[in-house]
Amino acid sequence: MAVDGVSGSSNTSALSGSRTTIAENFDTFLNILTTQLKNQNPLDPLDTNQFTAQLVQFTGVEQQLKTNEFLESLLQSTQSSSKTDAVSYIGKQVTAAGTTAQLQDGGATWAFNAEAQVANATVTIKNANGRVVYTETGSLDKGPGNFLWTGKGSDGNTQPDGTYTIEIKGTNLSGNTIKVSTSTVGVVTAVDFSGAQPILTVGAGKILLSDVTDVRVPPADTES
Repeated sequence: MAVDGVSGSSNTSALSGSRTTIAENFDTFLNILTTQLKNQNPLDPLDTNQFTAQLVQFTGVEQQLKTNEFLESLLQSTQSSSKTDAVSYIGKQVTAAGTTAQLQDGGATWAFNAEAQVANATVTIKNANGRVVYTETGSLDKGPGNFLWTGKGSDGNTQPDGTYTIEIKGTNLSGNTIKVSTSTVGVVTAVDFSGAQPILTVGAGKILLSDVTDVRVPPADTES
């Protein structure tokens, strides 16, 4: 799989070529300068300030190329480290902002966070076609929590494995709306490096590595 962005091999070749050209030009410049010094007119000597400035210019360009090579090496090292870190997520249970979850082996889990005590909460779960398959009402404590759905619909029938979405709405005792955010929870099975940043595969869904808010070893009954 290719990684978008800076290509290490092409840039390294370009830098090496640039340094070779600079070195060749510098050697040529020194040869010309030496010849001029040997054959200069004693009554009209060369302007030392001029060729000193040229020497400084060549040296500055060479130093810049060395700096670019260092930065390129540092970038490649960082990208390699990022890949290693991303791969370590495989087999781990992650949490990221979202509404989807995979129903598998009789369970689908979402994380949620209520900004305040919710006296009247309504949980609505829809299938991939957008049809409501399950609803539940109750109350929620302030703060984070988890909602586990066994896959049984409101009609009593067990729903097939697949992708489902959740929506949680709530109000307090005064009837004022309380915001309840939801998060996707699942076990990472693969990592995609084809984009600008690693993308984690969780069930049939995709999660940007930067969107992950929690990583932990999954419970024994959720490992697959």
